[in-house]
Amino acid sequence: MPIFLDIPGSDRAGEQAPENSVTIGLINNMPDPAVDATERQFIDLLRDAAHDIDVQLKLFAIPEIPRSDEMRRELTERYRDVAELWETPLDGLIVTGTEPRAANLKQEPYWEVLAAIVEWARDNTSSTIWSCLAAHAAVLHLDGITRSPLKAKQFGIFECEKGADHPMTAQVRWPLRVPHSRFNDLRGRTLASCGYTILSQSPIAGVDMFAKLDRSYFLYFQGHPEYEPVTLLREYRRDISRFLKRERRVYPAMPEGFFTAGKASAAAAFRQRAITDRREELIGDFPVGQLEAGLRSTWRPSAISIYEKWLGFLHARKAEGRKLVAPLRRTWRDWPVGAPRPLADPPAR
Repeated sequence: MPIFLDIPGSDRAGEQAPENSVTIGLINNMPDPAVDATERQFIDLLRDAAHDIDVQLKLFAIPEIPRSDEMRRELTERYRDVAELWETPLDGLIVTGTEPRAANLKQEPYWEVLAAIVEWARDNTSSTIWSCLAAHAAVLHLDGITRSPLKAKQFGIFECEKGADHPMTAQVRWPLRVPHSRFNDLRGRTLASCGYTILSQSPIAGVDMFAKLDRSYFLYFQGHPEYEPVTLLREYRRDISRFLKRERRVYPAMPEGFFTAGKASAAAAFRQRAITDRREELIGDFPVGQLEAGLRSTWRPSAISIYEKWLGFLHARKAEGRKLVAPLRRTWRDWPVGAPRPLADPPAR
């Protein structure tokens, strides 16, 4: 089904959603260079997963996220201020992460707004997806769970094993291959001790996807199933550019499990050249065309499968009149019970 993007000021803005539809909000917190790509990634993933469900999508921006004046002007053309969220009826919500700037999440300029969004989503959505840093913020606010800084960026494609039987991951092919790109981690044992169900995790990368039912059904992703094939490559090039500009001290590691042997050799050759001839202009010689050729999104089928189930859940809840908790268990009869059993936490890296 097509995605109807409900842009403020458009002719259809504010129209009542069709019967066979769900209304979803996307709060896009990504840094300026990634805003458009992130918006496109989620729209494409929702479109591929929707099938016969009509998705009405509303875009929101948090003013406290640091942005350039140009990007703020651009966002006003299609994004709502998050202040409008409080009075906007939604079935589901997706909240993205952003690049961390402070060691303590509560010191980020947008912390108070993000904490308010967590509270609002718990009372006003059937389900919310929290992505990467947003997942870290949500569990910190709800259960006081603090993230742990990693010794090195968790970056690449990682194979994830099943953590628990759950409707959200039913019929997906294991192991899941999921992109990760983050500087911090949530430990599986800590999450499990607070009642979260670990749905998937990697022996190397740690917890991938987890969930908890608390008035709303909250899904958390430390990984990025929405990523396009070139997203990790563009992040890698960005980090190399920062090294060449001397904005970072250490040359970035290649994304794990991403390049073929031939492409890894090309990337390693550029690394050697960048270290010996460190200047900003060298980024123009980065072999992006060679590295980009033939890239495939091997994680796409499982991402679509998970979002199909999420949209189906939202649609079923809307059909029930969005009653609380008890209908959730009737809708998904195989909802897991009992304490979650996470795999052993991977060693700190």
